[in-house]
Amino acid sequence: MKPEFRNRLAAAGLVLVVVAVAAWQWLRPPADDGSFVQGNGRIEATEVDVAAKTAGRVADILVNEGDFVQQGQVVARMDTKTLESQLAQAKAEVANARSARETALAQVAQRRADVVMAESVLVQRRTELDVARRTNARSQSLLKDHAISDQQADSDGARARNAEANVTVAQAQISAAKAALAATEAQVAQADAGIAAAEAVVARLQAELEDGTLRAPRGGRVQFRVVQPGEVVGGGGKVVSLIDIGDVYMTFFLPEIAAGRVALGSEARIVLDAAQHYVIPARVSYVASVAQFTPKTVETRSERQKMVFRVKARIDPELLAKYPEQVKTGLPGMAHVRLAADKDWPAALQVRLP
Repeated sequence: MKPEFRNRLAAAGLVLVVVAVAAWQWLRPPADDGSFVQGNGRIEATEVDVAAKTAGRVADILVNEGDFVQQGQVVARMDTKTLESQLAQAKAEVANARSARETALAQVAQRRADVVMAESVLVQRRTELDVARRTNARSQSLLKDHAISDQQADSDGARARNAEANVTVAQAQISAAKAALAATEAQVAQADAGIAAAEAVVARLQAELEDGTLRAPRGGRVQFRVVQPGEVVGGGGKVVSLIDIGDVYMTFFLPEIAAGRVALGSEARIVLDAAQHYVIPARVSYVASVAQFTPKTVETRSERQKMVFRVKARIDPELLAKYPEQVKTGLPGMAHVRLAADKDWPAALQVRLP
């Protein structure tokens, strides 16, 4: 090998070493001076299951895995043919109940007329009774003077007694008419109750039909379809699983000494293994109140304590809204938390986004 070529090769190697050292200085984690703490974790998001309220057959699923959905968007439909038949029957029962009420109202009007007629007859019978009594009184007076015959006096007395009986009959007819009126009014009340019951059945079936249309309770991305069209699910059976890409966080674990110094709302930085050239800002939203053993899924150093506290660093939803396609759960990485508010973030942990 020529000396000149060896010199060039050595110079190139030196340049590579310098670049590597500079990159390491830039990307290496901050020195452990007590101002920062770090922990391994994974990106997670709030999972939402779209489930059937009642048992039934899945008629159709309108979304596929990876689709973005808005809150209230229809994602699936259940087979509701049986409910639709029951609803039609319930509506017919409502119509029958309303017809029965109209019939009962007509009967009430008739019974009220009967009461008025009976009261009028009573007035007439009382008038006849008054006339018969006066006539009988005059006949008795004339009979003492032998001005009329005994037969005439007896006839006038009989008419007076008949008039009294007619008054009693008229009063009984009024009582019967009022009783019939009360009965028909009770029929109206019963018809109203029947209408209310039938309408309640209609409302219940309409609500069940509405429940048969499965909607996304919040916006997000379809994680996977649990079942396929045509399958039967039980009450509460999952149909589609969503993840809320507006509620994304990294769950990581810190030893007791470090977790005790972390305050809610502390600034954090997330660096993913799959994209170490990006630094994502976050804030601590949760610190467990009870320690637990280090999960097997978290890579830990051999010196780390066995008991750790679970911590969540939540990413700003406004930031997530700018990168909906890049949000992925399950990605491992490192979360860095600043414990000293007056301490500047090192250059390697300055925010860098796509």
